[in-house]
Amino acid sequence: MSPLDSEAQLDSEPLQIIPFIQEEVQQKKLLCGIFGIIMGALGIHKFILGYTSTGLIMLLVSVLTLGTCAFVMSVIGLIEGILYLTKSEQEFYDTYMVGRKEWF
Repeated sequence: MSPLDSEAQLDSEPLQIIPFIQEEVQQKKLLCGIFGIIMGALGIHKFILGYTSTGLIMLLVSVLTLGTCAFVMSVIGLIEGILYLTKSEQEFYDTYMVGRKEWF
């Protein structure tokens, strides 16, 4: 096996959670899930993950439309909160903390 083959193999494997980060991942996953479900229209779950621009979009759409579009943002938050809570810690870490996937 050539060195290039082993490098390609390493790149295709998912990143493993470092043990001291695992507790942080569990806490963020739980917080984001709960805030997404309860207060999804305000985008708080996005701010917790460090997605400032996405959080501001959700917050401003809810506030500037005087609540008219808050229902839509609430549904998005609900869906995202459920997605966060149903993923394993490894999937959550790979998708939202490393991959930085901002929507759904």
